[in-house]
Amino acid sequence: MPPHLPKRSPDVNRRRTAALLSLTGLLAAALTALPATPAGADEAEQVRNGTFDNGTDPWWASANVTAGPSDGRLCADVPGGTANRWDAAVGQNDITLVKGESYRFSFSATGSPAGHVVRAVVGLQVEPYDTYYEVSPQVSVSGDSYSYTFTSPVDTARGQVGFQLGGSADPWRFCVDDVSLLGGVAPEPYEPDTGPRVRVNQVGYLAAGPKNATLVTDAAQRLPWQLRDDAGRVARKGWTEPRGVDGSSGQNVHSIDFGGHRKRGTGYTLVVDGETSRPFDIGTGAYERLRLDSAKYYYTQRSGTEIRDDLRPGYARPAGHVDVAPNQGDGAVPCQPGVCDYTLDVTGGWYDAGDHGKYVVNGGISTWEVLSTYERALHARTGRADRLGDGTLDIPESGNKVPDILDEARWELEFLLKMQVPDGEPLAGMAHHKIHDEQWTGLPLLPGADPQKRELHPPSTAATLNLAAAAAQAARLYRPYDKEFAATALAAARKAWTAALAHPDLLADPNDGIGGGAYDDATVADEFYWAAAELYLTTGEHRFKEYVLNSPVHTADIFGPLGFDWARTAAAGRLDLATVPSRLPGRDKVRRSVVQGADGYLATLKAHPYGMPYAPDGNVYDWGSSHQVLNNAVVLATAYDLTGAAKYRDGALQSMDYILGRNALNISYVTGYGEVNAHRQHSRWYANQLDPNLPDPPAGTLSGGPNSSIQDPFAQSKLQGCVGQFCYIDDIQSWSTNEHTINWNAALTRMASFVADQG
Repeated sequence: MPPHLPKRSPDVNRRRTAALLSLTGLLAAALTALPATPAGADEAEQVRNGTFDNGTDPWWASANVTAGPSDGRLCADVPGGTANRWDAAVGQNDITLVKGESYRFSFSATGSPAGHVVRAVVGLQVEPYDTYYEVSPQVSVSGDSYSYTFTSPVDTARGQVGFQLGGSADPWRFCVDDVSLLGGVAPEPYEPDTGPRVRVNQVGYLAAGPKNATLVTDAAQRLPWQLRDDAGRVARKGWTEPRGVDGSSGQNVHSIDFGGHRKRGTGYTLVVDGETSRPFDIGTGAYERLRLDSAKYYYTQRSGTEIRDDLRPGYARPAGHVDVAPNQGDGAVPCQPGVCDYTLDVTGGWYDAGDHGKYVVNGGISTWEVLSTYERALHARTGRADRLGDGTLDIPESGNKVPDILDEARWELEFLLKMQVPDGEPLAGMAHHKIHDEQWTGLPLLPGADPQKRELHPPSTAATLNLAAAAAQAARLYRPYDKEFAATALAAARKAWTAALAHPDLLADPNDGIGGGAYDDATVADEFYWAAAELYLTTGEHRFKEYVLNSPVHTADIFGPLGFDWARTAAAGRLDLATVPSRLPGRDKVRRSVVQGADGYLATLKAHPYGMPYAPDGNVYDWGSSHQVLNNAVVLATAYDLTGAAKYRDGALQSMDYILGRNALNISYVTGYGEVNAHRQHSRWYANQLDPNLPDPPAGTLSGGPNSSIQDPFAQSKLQGCVGQFCYIDDIQSWSTNEHTINWNAALTRMASFVADQG
């Protein structure tokens, strides 16, 4: 597979919400002794006896639920004390679904006492229990009717309609009637509310920075615009620049440049073509907040520790995976069968995304970019390392005289070190690729409530080199604060490097995607280059210098349209070789290569009607496109640090506009920032959309953003035929367009800090 494929490509990975029903539900006692008769493929109605006029045949209930007919409905007495939604359920199996056909899923339901949430699902009745559609209404005592339309992504005669009822501390009663799954209905068109046709950075522009907006209009000629302050007074006037049809959105657009206005203020709007933009500020205050909020994201991603409410109000939760029931825990995790005969203590670290997995191959690049946020602040002319210092992030370690951002990164670093194969074992010094649950878990599910078996997956060369690179970088950054830890990190990096050289082609299995993402990568020359670069910059040793200079990656053009990420790590080495002081021969050429890469991104940005340094071939947006925009902006920001040329600074600043609202959907992809922002990211514990007792993601959380491949069934049911920027939906079920991850937020952390420094 090409290295740019997402970690959960559709042919090898199970979706994160795969668990439709627990084994309890599968082994449930049927409410009738008669076998269900599959609905014919030519029948419009796929549910049998959804009105319960003839009893409850062929509906079933899980063994812990007492269910039966009552006043022409199916009523279920649900026990209290269950942990998960799927621990108690009623449903019907052998539902026929036709790929590409639209269905109307409808029912009426009551719940007593009030306030209970039901997870209503259409999915697969056998392993891997894929979910094709789900909703989670809160049912009332008086009852409500519900109706939803979706498109089936599969052909199957083994579908299931289920109502998952568990997760309540107290017993309650659920009744349902008029259950229907009507096939052949007209598809319900999905038309996102994009608000006013003037698209701006909804958060803010710097007073001394570029200020650009995009107007969606049918007009072919230029149009007059006005910038108005918070009192409605005209602060500046000008004319739009027609740009024609934007291929990434299919919209006819004009550009607006109001960079000549430099007065700070709040509540500005742009008025043009009869439309008024969403409000925005001019100043740096929002970016000072975002600098910290984007980094604070990592504390609530921590595994192995309680999240304290006094530090993150509304986000408190018990420690996850610390060998306390129902967790099986991370204190002594075995390998997958046949992989090894030992166990490892792999407690700690950050949960990778919205699931409970922890991945070395993604943890390494994430740690590097968080550390690089601080390292850039140490070396760059506009760097403000004090803004990331001790006490800035309000974490448990605050007050220990170590910069908080280093304390936070250490939480992940110590986990990465634990993933190294012990001495005396085969493959000693290599790093296990990942650790996660044996099977995918459903949503919502707090880490401390996860009951599944945890497993170590085989070591890989890519993971080992991620460990080597991140640990080597850490050794030089932690040395002023903790010499012992710095030495430990460097020793681990050296050991990992030696092991990787001995085993240069242990690649992760692309089919190892059950319970966690595969993170497969067929090319590791870039990881070797990156690790050698970090080891050289930390040690200055000849062998690492020679490896860097002799690597074909060293002179390759590595700044492609998609940018760098976990599977394309050469840029990490190149950027550090260009910015971290060293005696590397030919360092001027390295610096010039970064500037040349920035020139390419700057040209892309100037040509793009939405002003971003990202234009993938055919406007096919990749998984996590929002962070790819940001990582391309990192290259622009680095070119500014190297040259002092304002054009690179302005390009980096302008790139943030797309992320924060100047886009086709008129949405900020950062939770809590902008009048309309993504806040329903796919997550098991930031799951307010499914459980009102749980929070939305914390402020400063980046959504993955448009993804043309729309791999998840929910997006497929809404976004078929989408163009570029429109391949996105802010819904918890859309794991392919709307997840959050530690590496994506690392890009936001780095760029938010850069922008704040420019004030």
